[in-house]
Amino acid sequence: MNKLHYEQRRERLRKVMRQKGISALLVSHAANRFYLSGFELHDPQCNESAGRLVVMADGKDWICTDARYRDAARRLWDEERILLYGADSAGDIGKLLTGLLAGQTGFSGGEGAGRIGFEAESVTLTFYERFADAVGAGNLSRADGMVETLRQIKDADEIRCMEASCRLNHQLMEWLPAVLLPGRDEAAIAWDIEKFFREHGASELAFTSIVGRSQNAALPHYLPSTTEILDTEDLVLVDVGARLQGYCSDQTRTFRISTGGARPAWADAFQRTLDTVREAQARAIAAIRPGVAACDVYQVARRYFEEQGVATAFTHSLGHGVGLETHEGPSLNSRNTAPLQPGMVVTVEPGLYYPEWGGVRWEYMVLVTEDGCRTL
Repeated sequence: MNKLHYEQRRERLRKVMRQKGISALLVSHAANRFYLSGFELHDPQCNESAGRLVVMADGKDWICTDARYRDAARRLWDEERILLYGADSAGDIGKLLTGLLAGQTGFSGGEGAGRIGFEAESVTLTFYERFADAVGAGNLSRADGMVETLRQIKDADEIRCMEASCRLNHQLMEWLPAVLLPGRDEAAIAWDIEKFFREHGASELAFTSIVGRSQNAALPHYLPSTTEILDTEDLVLVDVGARLQGYCSDQTRTFRISTGGARPAWADAFQRTLDTVREAQARAIAAIRPGVAACDVYQVARRYFEEQGVATAFTHSLGHGVGLETHEGPSLNSRNTAPLQPGMVVTVEPGLYYPEWGGVRWEYMVLVTEDGCRTL
């Protein structure tokens, strides 16, 4: 992505800001900051920020960060609009905004013009209180979701990046049976997965890999263990993703390991469940097209599970958006009535879980197109 690309994204955001009467937007969520500026996709840790972006309705935007990131910011941004804050980051950013908006009627403690939007879900209470003290609480407006809504529609460059990330995940899944061998533990397989992704160009995992054998496959967000050893007749659920060119992949497959021994007691239930899950997925994907509500796609899979008498074993949403983050909008759940739009990339991952023997999940990434959808 070049500098112009990020500028165009901020221009789209500015249109929304003007519609909402927001003169400045403080962007604190890391993925949003990166989407709009190319600056620092990650924060160092959950209680520490790499910086914040100020998007102004007049087009004079600022990067606010500390001295550790000065040179990184200078590579992307005009130096005269980089604020290096001190220990009181909220107060320093507040003073900057107060000065920038001082000439606007209604700012300085009033209501209406000059309002500042902020991402309430991405700041601590301490930051908010100090920031509100600096700019005046009456000038603040919650602006959660403004950038995320733009991010849901992927442009052509983003789609190319996501296709590449998804291809790498497909390669991993094709290779994976070579290491799903009796006698190996879940954690060792997870390490093999991470090495494969890294050795084939990924910058990192999109999320911690899920490798769950037997009953562990019934835990949707299970963490692999060194003490869980694959048996000669076993099942393994693998849910993995990589970040390539900045964008995430996310795919799940459930494998049956068999060395030709005695047929295990769970084998028939496994095959029946696998067939049911894949049929529900196929029906849901067939329903995806522009204008269809996300909840209606979810209901296609849910109704099929109800017809088969297994709906109580379906315990999560049908899927979620993927992009700079593994989990982003839109969510394919029973509550989301928003219509799907071309350019959205969602997962379709129905699953059925039975604590007594395990579970099955199967996941594809799907692009909403102008006339339907395409599985990536």
